[in-house]
Amino acid sequence: MTETALVVIDLQNDFCTGPAVAARYRGDPAVLDTVTGNAARAVAVARNRAVEVVFVRFVGDVEHQGPSWRRRDLVLGKRPKCREGTWGAEFHRVLPSPGERVFTKHARFDAFLTEGFEAHLRQEGVEHLVFAGLYADVCVDTTARTAFQQGFHVSVLTDCTTSLHLPDETVLRFMSTLYGARLTTLNAPEVWSVPSTPQCDQERQDTCPVPDAAARP
Repeated sequence: MTETALVVIDLQNDFCTGPAVAARYRGDPAVLDTVTGNAARAVAVARNRAVEVVFVRFVGDVEHQGPSWRRRDLVLGKRPKCREGTWGAEFHRVLPSPGERVFTKHARFDAFLTEGFEAHLRQEGVEHLVFAGLYADVCVDTTARTAFQQGFHVSVLTDCTTSLHLPDETVLRFMSTLYGARLTTLNAPEVWSVPSTPQCDQERQDTCPVPDAAARP
């Protein structure tokens, strides 16, 4: 039974590479390549440290979309992404290992709206969620915010995510300020692989300070 879980959000082709990304991601492609590679490395580190890895994937087929989602896509000219059974929906740079749970969001930002996600965490005794994946200002933020409201401690690996619409530092500082997300990095597993509690954070404040939100390796 573990108290910490690494939650990997939407590390899928349509969010990480290819024409769908080229059409909507306005940041530096090198940054996106770096953070997706780092997120994949975080999975390996978590496994080596016996931290549970939970994968969350997005499926955006029209039949899964609610009326408001369809209207938004119509108004803004958006096309469905990560359609079930397509290359775009496949995992990018990672594959779940046998026994690792995968939860599918059907045209939703928030993993907590996926059946079984929170129930699984409660069953496993998880109290601390560490987030990696895409995008920091969309599905990562939405899921982390609900996690906080549901009583989970939250950490974000700042070098394993990036934003789609807003500056990375702005979003990460917002998450830290609004719901106390602990900002750390892939290369500090001694920090993020343990629960984020006031006592834990105080004990590590001198030796493992919170890094700058925009830090990149």
